[in-house]
Amino acid sequence: MTHPTPTTPVPPGALDGTGESRKGEATDNRARSRAAGPGRLLAIVLTGQLMAVLDVFIVNVAAPTLRADLHASGSGLQLVVAGYTISYAVLLITGARLGALIGHRQAFLAGLTVFTAASLACGLAPGTGALIAFRFIQGTGAAVMLPQVLSLIQRTFTGASRARALGAYSAVLASGAAAGQVLGGVLVQADLFGTGWRPVFLVNVPIGLVLLILGPRWLGGAEERPEERPEARAGGGAAGRSGALDLAGLLLLAAAVLLFTVPMVLGQEWGWPLWGWVMLGLSVVLAAVFAVYEARLAGRGGAPLISPRVAGAPGMPLAIGRIVLAMAANAGFLFVMTLHVQGALGYGALRAGWTFAPTAVAFGLVGLNWQRIPARWQPVTVPFGFLLAAASFAGVGLALRDGSDGGPWLFAALVGVGTGLSFAYSPVLTRTLATIRPQDAADASGVLVTSAQLGMLTGVAVFGAIFLGHGPGVDASADALWATCLALAGAALCGAIVGLVIRVGHLR
Repeated sequence: MTHPTPTTPVPPGALDGTGESRKGEATDNRARSRAAGPGRLLAIVLTGQLMAVLDVFIVNVAAPTLRADLHASGSGLQLVVAGYTISYAVLLITGARLGALIGHRQAFLAGLTVFTAASLACGLAPGTGALIAFRFIQGTGAAVMLPQVLSLIQRTFTGASRARALGAYSAVLASGAAAGQVLGGVLVQADLFGTGWRPVFLVNVPIGLVLLILGPRWLGGAEERPEERPEARAGGGAAGRSGALDLAGLLLLAAAVLLFTVPMVLGQEWGWPLWGWVMLGLSVVLAAVFAVYEARLAGRGGAPLISPRVAGAPGMPLAIGRIVLAMAANAGFLFVMTLHVQGALGYGALRAGWTFAPTAVAFGLVGLNWQRIPARWQPVTVPFGFLLAAASFAGVGLALRDGSDGGPWLFAALVGVGTGLSFAYSPVLTRTLATIRPQDAADASGVLVTSAQLGMLTGVAVFGAIFLGHGPGVDASADALWATCLALAGAALCGAIVGLVIRVGHLR
C-alpha cells in the first residue's frame, strides 16, 4: 500500500546538493522496495514464521532420542520443550510493540538473527542445561520476529491480495504445528551423520542465513523512521502515541503471562502442585490489574502496551475467543495423539510424524482457498468448521477405540480435523484484521498471536491431563484417547456457539 509523502521544510544541505543526494537515495531505496514485490516480502516473512512455529512442536518427536543422548531428567526434558514456549509467549506483545517503535522490518530481521544464532547453539549444545538456556533465547528471537509478520502484511497488501496473504499466514501458523511433528520425525529417523536429535535445531540455520541475506533487499531498504510513519503523522497508533515503551505495562503483562504459562507447561509433569494453582490465580489478578492500568494510561493520553481501542474493537473479543478455542483443540489433539501412537501403538519417530500429514495438508489447503467459497456461504464457514472438527474428533476416537491403527477411517477423520479447524480459524483471522487500521497492526497482531499461543498452552495442559489420567497399556490408552476426543469435540461445539452467545449478549 502507498502512504502520502509528508510535507517537510527544506533540509540543511539542499542548496549545496547534499539534500538532493539524500532525497535521491531515499527515492532509489523505495523504488528497490517496490521492485522487490510483495510476493517476495510474503515469502520471506512466512518462511520465518514457519520456522518459529515449527520449533514449538518439532522437539516433541525428538524428545526420546534427546533424553537418551543427554541423559536428561524428566523435568530437564520438559524445560527443553517448554523453555522456548515460555519465553515466546511472555514476550510476544513486547515484540509487537518493538516493531512499532523501531520499524517492523528491522525488528523482523533482528528477531530472525537471534533465532538463527540460538538454533545453531541449540544444535551444538553439550548438555541439558545449555540446551535449556539456548531454547529460552530462541523463543525470545521468535517473539520479536513473529508479530512483525502480520504488521508487514497489513502494511504491504490491500483488498483481495491482503485477504489471500492473511489466508497464507493462517495456514502456516496452524498447519505448522502438525508439520513440525512430521519434520521432526523425518529428521530424527534419518539420523544424519549420526547426529540424532541435533538436526531438528540445525535445520533452521541455513534457512535463516538465506533469509538474512535476502531479507534486507526483499523487505525493502527504506523503513520509515517512527516520526515519518502514517500513524505518527495522524497522531494514532503505537508509534504516534509515544516514542517510549510502556515499561510498567510490560512488566505487568510479562508477569501475568509467565504466571500462567509456567504451571500450564510444567503442572502436568509435576502433578499439579499447590504452587501451580497459586500462580494461575495470581495470573488472573495481574491480568485484571494490567487491563485497568492500560485503560487509565490511555485515558491520560499515554501509550499503553495494548491499546484498549484495539482490544475492544468490533469483532475482536469474539475473534479472541474463537482463536483460543481453535488453537487449544489443535495443540491438545496433536499432543495426545503423539502420546498414543508412540506410546501405545509403538510407532517410531518417522511414522508418528507422518500420522499428522493429512491434518497439516488439509489445514493448509483450506486456509489458502476458503475465500473461493461463494460470498453468501462465507458467514457460516466458522461455525461449520467447528462442527466439522467436533464430528472429526469423535471420529478419531472411534477409529482408535479398539486399540488398532484406525485404518482408512482414521485418515478420513484426520483430514476432517484439519479441514474443520482451518475453517474455524482462518476466516476469523482474516475478517478481524480486515477491520483493523494499518497503524494498529502491531497491537492487533500481538493480541491475536498471543491469544493463539496461550490457547495452545491451555489445550496441551487441559486435554493432556484428561489423557494422562488413565493407566498404562494399549487398551487404557485407547480409552483415554476416546475420552479426550469427546472433550475435544465438546470444545469445538463451544466454538460453534460462542459467536451466538456473544452477539446475544451485545459484547461485540
